[in-house]
Amino acid sequence: MGVETPGSQSSLHRANLERVVRAVRMAGALTQAEIARSTGLSAATVSNIVRELKDNGTVEVTPTSAGGRRARSVSLSGDAGIVVGVDFGHTHLRVAIGNLAHRVLAEEAEPLDVDASAAQGLDRAEFLVKSLISGSGISPRKIVGVGLGVPGPIDVASGVLGSTAILPGWAGTNPRDDLAARLDVPVYVDNDANLGALGELVWGAGRGAADLAYIKVASGVGAGLVINGQIYRGPGGTAGEIGHITLDESGPVCRCGNRGCLETFTANRYVLPLLHSAHGTDLTVARMVRLAQEGDAGCRRVIADVGRHIGSGVASLCNLLNPSRVVLGGDLAESGELVLAPIRESVSRYAIPSAARQLEVVPGALGGRAEVLGALALVLSEMGDSSLLDDSLPA
Repeated sequence: MGVETPGSQSSLHRANLERVVRAVRMAGALTQAEIARSTGLSAATVSNIVRELKDNGTVEVTPTSAGGRRARSVSLSGDAGIVVGVDFGHTHLRVAIGNLAHRVLAEEAEPLDVDASAAQGLDRAEFLVKSLISGSGISPRKIVGVGLGVPGPIDVASGVLGSTAILPGWAGTNPRDDLAARLDVPVYVDNDANLGALGELVWGAGRGAADLAYIKVASGVGAGLVINGQIYRGPGGTAGEIGHITLDESGPVCRCGNRGCLETFTANRYVLPLLHSAHGTDLTVARMVRLAQEGDAGCRRVIADVGRHIGSGVASLCNLLNPSRVVLGGDLAESGELVLAPIRESVSRYAIPSAARQLEVVPGALGGRAEVLGALALVLSEMGDSSLLDDSLPA
């Protein structure tokens, strides 16, 4: 493209093109009326831009309906680019491949030994990514970025993983740069709770909410915070660590060194042993939930207690941030009202009444896929639009 003078008609047109492409990229698909509302551009301008982008192969336009009227749905072209999501968990590795129109093209998961080194884990991630790409018949040159999720505190600027009791062999490593070198594409990294929030925001129970908190209870307890439609990480990347809110100063010692943290009353490794005498040491959260749904009194009591403790943490979030929606993720969310009702009870008791009244507490819609789909969404949110336009528009 030629040199554009700042403030010139051509630079304004370019900026408008990027605004439209970004709006469509983040939503997956929008009608032209929705594009106009989200970008602030006039309907005529949007119509002209969509026609230009369609002619150059950047977007696809398909008939749809909105409000009972015929409309045209605009999405990025299926071959405009490919995004990859990689999610490392306490016991698993998941990889997903999608396109810029928010369609998931392939997905695979496998068990991961929590004691595996970072190099071993990244070896498997590299293998799975390349296998899925090859099996899908996709050219590696189409990959525009990889989203990477890890269950621990991450310095988003440097990519270095902080101290973590969940993946102890990974502390101090830089999985972002390592995976980028292996795959020769940009890699964007974040913690699993933030990615769960992004996944539910884009694909699941968070859709339509500008302010929400995604609560993940697993080996640890964390929250992904969305404020004004954007993930809030804080300057050090540790925003949302609600697992370390103190509930009882005389309570159990937490891995962080304090006593009585929320995590010590809700995380799997503290909760499941309460039921070992009745159900054995191989009890999982998923099985505990099934037993509770079948009427097991002990499992129902434990889940209710966990819900009340989570609700205390959610009440603190309400008082500080006033989110409109809280999404509960992980296996525990499968217990439905057995855990959600106690959460709401604690929120109603401990939160400011006006904040509690405005809050909706819902189960996640994506289950164990929330984080890997959030990794796809991370790439969609972080990638730029210039390359998409430069590849398709005439010079």
